[in-house]
Amino acid sequence: MNSRNHHARTVTRTAVGSTLTRRRLLQGSAALAAGTVGVGALSACGGVSGPAGSTEIDYWLWDANQLPAYSAAIDRFMEQNPDVFVRVTQLGWDDYWTKLTASFVAEAGPDAFADHLARYPEFVKLGVIAPLDGLAPLDAISAGHFQDGLQELWTGQDGARYGIPKDYDTIAVMYDKAMLTEEGLTPEDLEGLDWNPEDGGTFEKMLARLSVDANGVHGDEEGFDPTNVARYGMAADAGIDYTGQTSWSPFALSTGWTFTDAETWGTHFNYDDERFAATMDWYFGLVDKGFFPPFGVFGDSSPTQTQVQSGKAALALTGSWMITTFNNMEGMELGIAPLPSGPVGTPISMFNGLGDSISEQSQHKEEAARLIAFLVSDEAQQIIGERAPFFPSTDVGTAAAIASYAESGLDVTPFTNRVENGETGLYPLVENSASIASIMQTAIDQCWMRQIDGADFASFNERVNALFE
Repeated sequence: MNSRNHHARTVTRTAVGSTLTRRRLLQGSAALAAGTVGVGALSACGGVSGPAGSTEIDYWLWDANQLPAYSAAIDRFMEQNPDVFVRVTQLGWDDYWTKLTASFVAEAGPDAFADHLARYPEFVKLGVIAPLDGLAPLDAISAGHFQDGLQELWTGQDGARYGIPKDYDTIAVMYDKAMLTEEGLTPEDLEGLDWNPEDGGTFEKMLARLSVDANGVHGDEEGFDPTNVARYGMAADAGIDYTGQTSWSPFALSTGWTFTDAETWGTHFNYDDERFAATMDWYFGLVDKGFFPPFGVFGDSSPTQTQVQSGKAALALTGSWMITTFNNMEGMELGIAPLPSGPVGTPISMFNGLGDSISEQSQHKEEAARLIAFLVSDEAQQIIGERAPFFPSTDVGTAAAIASYAESGLDVTPFTNRVENGETGLYPLVENSASIASIMQTAIDQCWMRQIDGADFASFNERVNALFE
């Protein structure tokens, strides 16, 4: 961070409809640390202002891990654009969406903000985010500037762009190298594994090898007790949802199955497909074998990184946004392995990406456009990539991030190779995501609890598809 306005102070303010709160302000880029504050106070940003005569705009994001990288890039933007002062607000995931939605209702939203594919279709329907076409700083940026497919995810059904890709994420396998060594295995043993829904392939054999019951018997040995497991072969997210991003989706997608009838904006879901049913029967069938935790064994207080760190699980399928979190776990030496190849012949990872959107209510759309255009410039992507605990949306940013991780001794190419090789399936960009999530959560949970089979998802699929009639 540059030296301009580089100091911290504490501001106390009364939030509209809330109690008195305090937030630290790092004014180098006016970055607000995570906390809670009412919408009125956020929109007003009382006491935080730029140089006289500058246009002040607000930029919101939720990921605290991304804050240092974006603060550095925004500092550079303000150096080059002294007529614009950017206030950056960072909030935790749940608070972020609650306050963002409330700010739109109050017509006091940020000028620009980090957006998610599961949220922006509803924002478009409500008319609270602006189409980006016609904003000169953004019109000059083509889809080819980003990793293949990212801009398509931020293109609405009307053909307009509603977000500029800011990063992307894929899925890989994370583990503790010490655990692997103790089992007499090497990182190479986790490469080149294959999977199929009939017998699980060599990937399931590895899960069996790494599962251990309370008596020290491994899952591939006679006498293994699947009802009394000390270490599961694969960790479990506390909640598994209708997208299965870090759980079942890599397996289902690697059969050739697709979520809907179109890459984006599909209107017919395929949860009744035989390939999906077979995948769910295999995936949650691992519970019966003792290779995967039963429903409710691990909650929010024991996420996958904690399961691996504590030795309660051997492998974790997780997203690239979790690299830094896993790498910082005390007493654990992080290893990263590729997903197993599926029936299609290759690994397939879900491909998701965040975008920067502009509020329809913003009175400074041109300045906001200048900001988010700069954030995807080669200059900014280099700055972000060097500091990023994620993969920026362009080749320049991705290369910088890979190099930065490599300097710390971490090979992250099992994540980036999926994109480079075209071995991805897009996140299901559709309308009605909240309703779909509500319907499908019951089915997912019941299958995990071993109360229904994969074929039973067909009835839930009918309810989902009825949303589009």
